Amino acid sequence: MRYITLFIILLAGSLGFAGVAKPNADSAIVVKLLNEGRLARTKGQQNMMLFYGHKLQGVPYVAHTLEVNPTEQLVVNLRELDCTTFVETVLALCLTTREGSVKYSDYCRNLTRIRYEGGKMSGYPSRNHYFYWWAESNRRLGIVSYPIDQAAKKASFVKRQIMNISWMTRHTGSYKMLKGDAKAIKAIGEHEKNTFGKTMYYIPQASLGLSKKAMRYVENGDILAIATNKKGLDTVHIGIAEWGSDGKLHLLNASQIHKKVILEPMTLQQYMKKHPVQIGVWVLRPLL
Repeated sequence: MRYITLFIILLAGSLGFAGVAKPNADSAIVVKLLNEGRLARTKGQQNMMLFYGHKLQGVPYVAHTLEVNPTEQLVVNLRELDCTTFVETVLALCLTTREGSVKYSDYCRNLTRIRYEGGKMSGYPSRNHYFYWWAESNRRLGIVSYPIDQAAKKASFVKRQIMNISWMTRHTGSYKMLKGDAKAIKAIGEHEKNTFGKTMYYIPQASLGLSKKAMRYVENGDILAIATNKKGLDTVHIGIAEWGSDGKLHLLNASQIHKKVILEPMTLQQYMKKHPVQIGVWVLRPLL
């Protein structure tokens, strides 16, 4: 069965959000999920990241779901997800639930805040293309925090990754909406340069087999970004942390391998050992 991407267009105003298109299949899914989330909260559900993440299990994995328009517009698609849009969708649902809303327009406003630098959409370069940009923008907006604080950085199993990103400007032909756009390429290149030398702390792959007690900086529902040593990139995959019944850390994610949203049966450490370029995980905690 061929899945057709549905999207909404938001008119970009000074606040980066000015309106919502007419209701469609995706808006109905959003409202249904928000109503289920509100009911779950009244019944004592605490971890909404896992609640909504599990609600999306089975949704097909499809790459490049945001590259469907000639110009940058807010894309809402809950029937096809990649690793980033899966996490963004879950987080936007959680923020909307925290506000006590079940409105599609509020969901779209929160998705815009998450997806774009400073929460404002102003063209293709304003999207948080690298996960470091995504993490820093959402940290500044008070949407996430970094649990690996100053004290934790001294832990023996914490390491430091220095940013040196350049992948997009070295591979412009791989990006449909970037190819041939000199202005956008320049803007993204400047942002890449401004990121040079910045630091992110991570838990190395070798330490991911530790117990939940030992690795106390990772909780259920945290956002995990898999750091890489691949030249020009910062991360290669993201998902949501879930401690399994085996006492080990697993990843709830939109999986290219399994072709759907799934709680990975392998532990996160087992999964990463199969991918030599994956060096560890960043930890981001949603402030919900």
